[in-house]
Order: sequence, then C-alpha cells, then structure tokens
Amino acid sequence: MRRKKEEWARRLQTLLRRACHAVNLARDRGIALDARLIALIERRYTAIVAQGLAWHEGLPPLEPKRKGCRAPRRTGHNLLLRLDHRREDVLRFIHDFSVPFTNNQAERDVRMMKLKTKISGGFRSQQGADDFAIIRSVISTAQKLGWDILETLASESAPLIEAVRKTLEALKAPVPDAQAPPAAQPA
Repeated sequence: MRRKKEEWARRLQTLLRRACHAVNLARDRGIALDARLIALIERRYTAIVAQGLAWHEGLPPLEPKRKGCRAPRRTGHNLLLRLDHRREDVLRFIHDFSVPFTNNQAERDVRMMKLKTKISGGFRSQQGADDFAIIRSVISTAQKLGWDILETLASESAPLIEAVRKTLEALKAPVPDAQAPPAAQPA
C-alpha cells in the first residue's frame, strides 16, 4: 500500500527552500537577513511542525509488535518530533551564514572512509587509519581550493602531514573545562 504524501512535508520543504534562497541572496549581497523575515520563517516553521504533529496524533495508533510494549510511531511522526526538538539546529543557517543549508559536503568527505572500510573490512592499525584520514583530508582540501591534486600530493608533504597529525593528537587529548564561546550573532 502506498502512503499518500503528507501535506506538512511539502509545505516545510517549500519553506526551507525559500529560506535557503533568501539566505543565498543576502549572502551574495553581503547583508544579513531582515529580523522580520527571520521571525516569519521561524513562525511558519513552528506552525507547520505543529500541524504535522496534530495530524499524526489524530491517526489511529499502530499495533505494538509485542505485548507490553508501547505502540510504535510512524516515520513521519518521529521526524516531526525531531524537527520540533531540534528547531534551532534546523534553522541555524538563517542566523549564521557560515552554516551550510545541507550536510552534503560532510557526507562526501566521509564517503571514501566508509567505502575503504566496506571493501577491506577496516584498517590493520590505528596509524594506518590516521594516515588514510590525513591523505583524504589533504585531497579534499585541495579539491575545495581548486588545487591540482597530484601536484599537491607530490609537493613536500611531510611538514603538512606532521602538522595534521599533531592536530589530530591534540583533538584526541582531553579538553580542560572551559566555557564555550558565545554563539555567533547575526550581523
């Protein structure tokens, strides 16, 4: 049985795409989004999610798979609960233009590591995994900056790899208690 598309999903998709377009226009012009536009986007987002939750809560409950368990929720209902709970994260791109609208680049950066582990079953050592990650990082950075990849890899890379390795080690070290920096405010 094919499920009918849910109206709230179409409306939310339209809202988010329009918000992305507004952010792209503002970024290209070097200006911040108008506070009234941000408030309007946030109000519409909240209203659409609330309508979707109300629609899902009005549906008959699903049967639990086992006795004594709570009734499972539909996929759309779970998504709406996450969208409601993570509202600030979903809409962060309208406040901070350095936050991308999608995570596509992050997904692409991780894909090669996942492919390597699927093909070979993993790495023989932690050092091998770290070296692979460093090389992939250099290649990804070279691509993003428009550098010639072979030239970058053939250049004197020992200082670069050593610097990245030290950075990785610093990231693995326990972080002392410190206050987080204040959140970026829209200009």
